Amino acid sequence: MDLAGAEQIFTAVSAAAAFVTFWALWSAFAVQPPIEGRLGALRTRRMKTRSEQAGPAKPSPKATSLGFMRLLADRLNLLRGAAADQTTRKLRRAGFVSRDAAVVYIFIKLALPLALGFLMILLTSTSSLFDVPENMILPICMGAVLAGFMLPDLYIKNVATKRREILTLVLPEGLDLLTICVEAGLSIDAAFRRVAKEMRDPMPELSAEFEMTAIELTYLPDRQQALENMNERSDSPAIAALVNALRQTEKYGTPLANSLRILSQEFRQTRASKAEEKGARMPALMTVPLMVFILPTLITVLLAPALMSTFALM
Repeated sequence: MDLAGAEQIFTAVSAAAAFVTFWALWSAFAVQPPIEGRLGALRTRRMKTRSEQAGPAKPSPKATSLGFMRLLADRLNLLRGAAADQTTRKLRRAGFVSRDAAVVYIFIKLALPLALGFLMILLTSTSSLFDVPENMILPICMGAVLAGFMLPDLYIKNVATKRREILTLVLPEGLDLLTICVEAGLSIDAAFRRVAKEMRDPMPELSAEFEMTAIELTYLPDRQQALENMNERSDSPAIAALVNALRQTEKYGTPLANSLRILSQEFRQTRASKAEEKGARMPALMTVPLMVFILPTLITVLLAPALMSTFALM
């Protein structure tokens, strides 16, 4: 492969990476959080009912697209079985709790490999933009299809990991507010709702989780199921410890405020110890950059005048 062909392949890969980055940023900033969408739907149910009584409304393009995706998933029998339950569980851990999240995820997982494979066929075979050897066309197209299969799973996994880390990081402050609300005489569901309201702007992930838990504690017949759902959605050891403390409080009647205060102190100490551990690892991590980038430059600056003087005398 000549230099021009390598530059064209590099340009295509850069353009694809830029497109994926733009799409990820647009999805992160433009898509409405699921919890706000659900609460907004509950608040506007009466207005929708009145509009339906007045006359049949024209379906929106979003509803039409979701209907097509759901129809395709139902025809392929992809919304049933253990695989569908596992997909729903992964999406909930990533923060996508809407009932249409699984439908959109399955459609993207089906359409993205086909789209990337078709795009690479156009770029390598029919278009004159890239000069790719014939023996490399098939591997490139197969790689694009495999990337289309893997990208949705990697995205959901990264979002779930980031959400779990954020929940573990901000939980001590949430427990402090929860302790204050419990000591003030609020019930556990009212305390969750109050903390969610106060933390909506600084800690939206924990606020959404507490808001959903408060709703389930109010409407579900089994309160233990609501706590188990919170543990399942978060997939965090800190949230699991909080759920165990709430269960023991309801079962044995132990003071809830003391348990929450102890948990908050333990989580804060754990967070401080992790920060100290990262700080202690910095000298070892900085050894290689120091030897590769800093020491050669320092030696050059120190020895260059002496060498230049030596050569001048010679």
